Amino acid sequence: MESLPEAVLIRILASIPAVDLVLACRLVCCQWKNLVDGAALWILKCQQEGFAGAEPEEKAENWQNFYFLSKRRRNLIKNPCGEEDLQHWGEVENGGDGWKVEELPGDFGKEFPSEEVHKYFVTSYEWCRKSQVIDLRAEGYWEELMDTTQPKVVVKDWYAGRSDAGCLYELCVKLLSENEDVLAEYKSETIAIPEDNDASWTEISYTFSDYGPGVRFVRFEHGGQDTLFWKGWYGVRVTSSSVTVEP
Repeated sequence: MESLPEAVLIRILASIPAVDLVLACRLVCCQWKNLVDGAALWILKCQQEGFAGAEPEEKAENWQNFYFLSKRRRNLIKNPCGEEDLQHWGEVENGGDGWKVEELPGDFGKEFPSEEVHKYFVTSYEWCRKSQVIDLRAEGYWEELMDTTQPKVVVKDWYAGRSDAGCLYELCVKLLSENEDVLAEYKSETIAIPEDNDASWTEISYTFSDYGPGVRFVRFEHGGQDTLFWKGWYGVRVTSSSVTVEP
């Protein structure tokens, strides 16, 4: 293929799976290595898979990393809407009558903005908390990528109260090292939803960036309670939690 114009060779290579490009094609010869390490091949693959436009507006420092991050972008929280009850949620604190999963919109509630969400978790009359720890390496984000590129870690959660009861809500997310030392942290204020609220769903979000090397885990924790101390499940409702690693 040495006689092929470079633009033609790039188009041929772009049809090969990305992992094979990096692990096999890059080792064939100096010309292929330079193409795999260059931007043009990865810009084309991004365009082919819809990660970039015909004339990319993005100014990615490393288009190979941009491709892999775009390819892997997904919600890393498991069971974010209670479809599997409390499965995948650990360190569960069941204050009062504990956590419960209910169908939307619920009593004195409102439908969620997305029709894809059908359930939510609801808290009780004492503090209820639950968490997940995400192993970034197990999810495909290797050490060098996290340490050098330091891609954005975007955290989102949705919460709401019943219109007939006040409640409290908190969110705390930590980026952890191999030894689970805290390298970066976001902690919301304690959000108080008053009684006689309109039961609307509210999104809370935070983006971690420039957090330094060493991040290996993300710990997501949220929770709340009602403020009337009524037996049952009158506390804050949460659903559609998400953690994504983005280019």
